Amino acid sequence: MARAHLLVVDDEPAILTTLQKALTLEGYSVDVAGGVKIADEKLKKRAYDLCLFDVSLPDGNGLDLLQRVRSAKIDTPVIMMSGHATIDTAVRATRLGALNFLEKPLNTDALLISVETALRLERAEAEAKALRAQAGSGELVGTSAAILRLVEQIARAAKSSASVLVTGERGTGKELVARAIHQLSPRAKGPLEKLNCAAIPSELIESELFGHEAGAFTGATKQRRGKFERASGGTLFLDEVGDMPLPMQAKLLRVLQEREIERVGGNETIKVDARVVAATNRDLVAACEKGDFRPDLYDRLNVVPLAIPPLRARREDIPQLAKHFLELAAKANDRRDIRMDPAALEVLAGYSFPGNVRELKNLIERLVILTPDDTISTEDVKNCLPGGDAQKGGAFYRPGVPFRVLVEDAERHILQAAIAHHGGQMAATARALDLERSHLYKKARALGLRGAADEEAD
Repeated sequence: MARAHLLVVDDEPAILTTLQKALTLEGYSVDVAGGVKIADEKLKKRAYDLCLFDVSLPDGNGLDLLQRVRSAKIDTPVIMMSGHATIDTAVRATRLGALNFLEKPLNTDALLISVETALRLERAEAEAKALRAQAGSGELVGTSAAILRLVEQIARAAKSSASVLVTGERGTGKELVARAIHQLSPRAKGPLEKLNCAAIPSELIESELFGHEAGAFTGATKQRRGKFERASGGTLFLDEVGDMPLPMQAKLLRVLQEREIERVGGNETIKVDARVVAATNRDLVAACEKGDFRPDLYDRLNVVPLAIPPLRARREDIPQLAKHFLELAAKANDRRDIRMDPAALEVLAGYSFPGNVRELKNLIERLVILTPDDTISTEDVKNCLPGGDAQKGGAFYRPGVPFRVLVEDAERHILQAAIAHHGGQMAATARALDLERSHLYKKARALGLRGAADEEAD
């Protein structure tokens, strides 16, 4: 693998020398710059795999340098450094696209870990983008560890013909995952057939899966091939498989074992070659224990398990998803000039989204349609969220929302109010809450909070 090229920008020669030596010993190629002007010249001459910018520079501001990098559509990951960090400085850096924010004096080991993590994340995201493009699954958006891990698992699962069981809450994108598995598999040129097991009456589901002969039952006027036959050479997606009636579960198990079917009303054995991807939002292990689902069928379907994380478990992906859905909705509704205020994205990130990605997508489309102005504001978002104001309700009990998420929302509400009260000053807020300043800073950053006052970066 080629050596990664890094650019370190700092006004202290001793720090530049130390960082260049430490990073070179780790196998990186390192350029250094003592100010904004030199950094600009180096960035014009070559593409870097990673940049480290100090905030306070003799001829400018590292945050302004970061902003210019992003304005130029340069996707290089950036780590910011500062000896006088405030919450607002860190939040502004994050909003401008910084991957991490390190406080001085720097810990060399922590810095090296941050660099390694950033480069690994960048490689994983590049691979994920390629997989998304190949699979036609643009909505598998995000850079969180959870979504990158899922994309990697999809790619691995796609290579085989084994059955896959996709689990996840409603609205997490189970059909999207099934489509990606099919598109990335050797069966991509074959058909992708879908059946929602919960939407078909129990007396018709056998005909839907296996087909029927003419005269097999009232209304069967001609022979009809079922989903298994039509999916031969490709993939059969069984959505909501946990709602399949028990008698039908036994017949499905036989097909998975024998790879052959008989049409309803017929006696001819037909060989089928369909790869089965099943999905459910039910706990099938509990259903097996209750006798609602066959354990042997569960074992057959669960050869390759894929669990989709809920959106609240990858909140850091919400802004990116929101921008993606905004672009789609704006195009579909002929509102190409509409944009979203960055502060409105933060409000979205603070909501738990019990309906997951589907709820976010629907919410963004609603905002695009109903917002009269060209900019979607925080008030527009709050008015569209359940209860009319996500921030007011964030610390109260909501049915169906796990305790951990409720506690996070309560912490976010309290810290946001405290930071605003103290004018965005981290030290004053920490004293008032009797917290260590470093703990408050880390907690606020983890919760995605924005300082109430805009200050000049030190």
